[in-house]
Amino acid sequence: MKQKLIENEGIPGHLLLLLAVISGLAVANLYYNQPLLNDICRDLRVNEFTANLIPMVTQIGYALGLLFIIPLGDLYSRRRIIVVNFSLLSVSMLSIALSKNVGFVLASSLITGICSVMPQIFIPIASQFSKPEDKSKNVGVLVSGLLTGILGSRVISGIVGEYWGWRTMYYLAAAIMLVCIFIVIRIIPDMAVNYKGTYKELMQSLFTIFRQRKDIRLSSLRAGLCFGSFLSLWACLAFKLSGEPFYAGNNIIGMLGLCGVAGALTASLVGRYVRILGVKRLNYIGCLIIIVSWSIMYVFQNTYAGFIVGIMLIDIGMQCVQLSNQTYVLTSLPNASNRVNTIFMTTYFVGGALGTFLAGTFWHFMQWDGVVVVGLSLTIVSLIITRFAKVLQ
Repeated sequence: MKQKLIENEGIPGHLLLLLAVISGLAVANLYYNQPLLNDICRDLRVNEFTANLIPMVTQIGYALGLLFIIPLGDLYSRRRIIVVNFSLLSVSMLSIALSKNVGFVLASSLITGICSVMPQIFIPIASQFSKPEDKSKNVGVLVSGLLTGILGSRVISGIVGEYWGWRTMYYLAAAIMLVCIFIVIRIIPDMAVNYKGTYKELMQSLFTIFRQRKDIRLSSLRAGLCFGSFLSLWACLAFKLSGEPFYAGNNIIGMLGLCGVAGALTASLVGRYVRILGVKRLNYIGCLIIIVSWSIMYVFQNTYAGFIVGIMLIDIGMQCVQLSNQTYVLTSLPNASNRVNTIFMTTYFVGGALGTFLAGTFWHFMQWDGVVVVGLSLTIVSLIITRFAKVLQ
């Protein structure tokens, strides 16, 4: 018998843990492609620039899903929305596995991105129904699950791609999504909806919030720019490490994702300190860590040690920026948590798509030096917003 959740009354620990696990499995779909881009290039006979459109289109799809699907969590049964999206994910992952040309991969990747947004329904659940003193901590737990999924996706897809081919990874992902459907049906409890009205009115209210709340817009923007910096690393890391002096295979490239475990481990810790250190201070700390990370990966770009340290630092810095800003926007309007999270995460992943596109473009002309320029520039702009925008905490 599923327990009905009541706002601010607490969320069971076992449910929080299961939501974190499912969040990781769902978000992993966005990142399976990154260590596999070289194999996809060869198999589909496309160049690096075209292959780099795959992660970019996936991120765009995610942004679209955030904008048009996540607000439905305030209007309709969240459990039904989650089941429908996991069903579509299973189909899209199978479609990628069966694709014979890059156009079909791009179309299926767009659908994958749109339907992989379910963790962004889980996070408002954690924020809305947790006790006030546990909100940032519990959001941190779910973000840890997200990060573990991101890290695991790169490692597993790298290993599977190296030994069994890139298509095998997508067959496995389709099966995992089917299993998630049955888990969700069993564990997601009843929850009261936050909004009474039509979908049109819901979307209008979303844009009203966006227009009236400059602090939410800018908090989302500065986090999105840093996420663009973060993804510019992963968009081109496979290309960098497959060349001299590394000549690394998919398995090695994927294993480097484990270096990001530092970010996953610090997510729940950062969540605890949002109220202590404050949002603005954590943004300064996060941006400076990301800048140091890019500097290390530039100076030591021909050593594994440089990338190991750089990946660890950029993950930690990213968590400082994301968690502080996301916690702020979610608690600013708790009765519109899904809509506020829509604004935050749509902006966040538009920033990610921008970073992916710019990194691919600059790699084409300047190789790794160009990627570093993109990563540093996006982070510095985020830092400037924090410094000079007076409405931001």
